[in-house]
Amino acid sequence: MPLVANTELPNFERLRKEGQEVLSPERARNQDIRELHIGLLNMMPDAAVKATERQFLRLVGSCNRIAQFHVHPFTFPQIPRSASAREHIDRYYSSFEELREQGLDALILSGANPAESEITEEPFWEPLAEVVEWAKDNVCSVMCSCLATHAIVQQLWGICRYPLPRKRWGVYSNRVTGQRHPLTANIDTRFDAPHSHVYEVNTQQFRDAGLLVLAESKQSDLHLAVSPDGLRFVFFQGHPEYDAISLLKEYKREVSRYLGGTRDLPPTPENYFFDEANEIIQAFEKRLQGHPDEAVQLQDFPESELERRVDNTWSDTGKAIVNNWLGLVYQTAHRDRRKVFMDGIDPDDPLGLSEQQERCR
Repeated sequence: MPLVANTELPNFERLRKEGQEVLSPERARNQDIRELHIGLLNMMPDAAVKATERQFLRLVGSCNRIAQFHVHPFTFPQIPRSASAREHIDRYYSSFEELREQGLDALILSGANPAESEITEEPFWEPLAEVVEWAKDNVCSVMCSCLATHAIVQQLWGICRYPLPRKRWGVYSNRVTGQRHPLTANIDTRFDAPHSHVYEVNTQQFRDAGLLVLAESKQSDLHLAVSPDGLRFVFFQGHPEYDAISLLKEYKREVSRYLGGTRDLPPTPENYFFDEANEIIQAFEKRLQGHPDEAVQLQDFPESELERRVDNTWSDTGKAIVNNWLGLVYQTAHRDRRKVFMDGIDPDDPLGLSEQQERCR
């Protein structure tokens, strides 16, 4: 079912031009279909704000459940912003206070760029903790991406992330675990997912805390997990929302920092550049490592050549999981957004997983 352009957010029009079905509010009102209201907490830095909006809107809008999806982006004033980003946010975003008053059926928490070694010292930590404290008792389900996952599991389960010896980024093969769950129903048992993080949590930490691990990788460890009740929190350590060129854009930013003298030469994302793309990036890296008097500028970065040669091998599975997630929200969330679950649903086991496990014994 389609998204509804419930605000004048410019990305709605861009998605229409890409072929995504986006209803006007007038057309939506004439359809006898249930609405789902989804909050999108966007904590990404200015350069990625609009892209992150678009990526999550595309994931939600690709779902085929019988519902109209009203997505409400919001962010925190504590996150430093440029004047242009602040203008965009002031014009198109809601405040948390407004959404708390109206209620939400589901909530998506984006990742963020880590700036502090201690996550509790990040500018978003305290306002995020407030959102999570409200959401855990008032929202049917919260889906967390990357750094949001790190923050929430520390706040609620005491699981602390740890620094990696080098940044983990690239595209990694994941395998669905033996833990049966509706989120992973009808998806491939092995699938790709992009990761990009300098801190990590792992499957053993999650299992020790009683969380359910649903997909993991030998290379990148934890990818997908859920809270012990099976629904209230969905955790991605990877980025199912990424576009095909998201890692390419990130690599270009790292190269820019290298050319500016603020970091060492960045490693290329793993399992991402193949065949001709790999040859192009190797030739460029050789120039970067060349003689000091060989001037290399950011404008020499072969972005357009690479854009045509990188593949997206993860979005179908990401869409399938998000489709399953919103289907579960649709089946369990109360029509009144000020309530959480439909009557008769056990908030400690909203999917009836314990009963299913008992039947399987």
